[in-house]
Amino acid sequence: MKLLKSLNLRGWLLMGTAVCGVVLAGTIATLGTSARAGATLEERKLPMKFGWVACEPNCRGWVSAVGIITADTPRDFEDFARGRQLGGATVVLDSSGGSVNDAISLGRRFRNLGLLTAVGISMQNRGGPSARPAVGSEAYCESMCVFLLLAGKKRYVPEGAHVRVHQIWMGDRADDAKAASYSAQDLMIVERDIGRLAKYTFDMGGAGDLLSLALSVPPWEDLHELDAGELKLTNLVTTDLVADVLPHVDLVAPAVAALAPKTQARFGEEPEQQLQPAKSTKTAEAVVPTGAAPAASSQK
Repeated sequence: MKLLKSLNLRGWLLMGTAVCGVVLAGTIATLGTSARAGATLEERKLPMKFGWVACEPNCRGWVSAVGIITADTPRDFEDFARGRQLGGATVVLDSSGGSVNDAISLGRRFRNLGLLTAVGISMQNRGGPSARPAVGSEAYCESMCVFLLLAGKKRYVPEGAHVRVHQIWMGDRADDAKAASYSAQDLMIVERDIGRLAKYTFDMGGAGDLLSLALSVPPWEDLHELDAGELKLTNLVTTDLVADVLPHVDLVAPAVAALAPKTQARFGEEPEQQLQPAKSTKTAEAVVPTGAAPAASSQK
């Protein structure tokens, strides 16, 4: 921060770091057990996976997108989409964020296909082979997930879902952002990516209020969870009706919250590919799940 001040870039930094790397009514039932919650958490810590949830004969089905956005995610989506008629389908998101530029690329692909978006946990085989799939509301859309949410032509966030915003940062230095040093090259990367993010946000119909809300949340603080008013203020939500994005699909309120890890959005070029969970995009992640009290050994 001292370096940025010395370069007289304080005003620019406030705008730059403000961009968040962030974001069904129906049948009420019980989602499952703590084991299910733990499994969902582990899925969120892995690179994003796509799946088609069939819901015939009375509903079309939807795309499940769970995990961290990595350099491979846009290509993985293209592989998934090949041979499928996805135009106008709904993507149900459960993600703690990831790569800035790859989220932008994937989001533009979503919009080109005319996809709809929602936050939720896709649930299959919840009551035996004959039971119809449902969507659990206790899901998370954090950090760069907000850009995928924005990509939907219609966007829905159920009561009980968690959409959380935060400043984006150089991911390899977010663990100790105050103590880290930053070069002119770093500033160039940040400025370049801020331009991309700002253009994308407005292209997708997002509001400048989203940037303002994220402005006050530095990487060493907990993410800010948007309430219902803020979801509308930022234009992350365009409908209050689950039927607008998932007609004839049950919304399930879980008994146990499946918590997601906090993930910082990352500026800059793609890193060398990683195979380990939570390292696939060099994004900074809390050791403990989001919403839990940090342990003594945990990192921010």
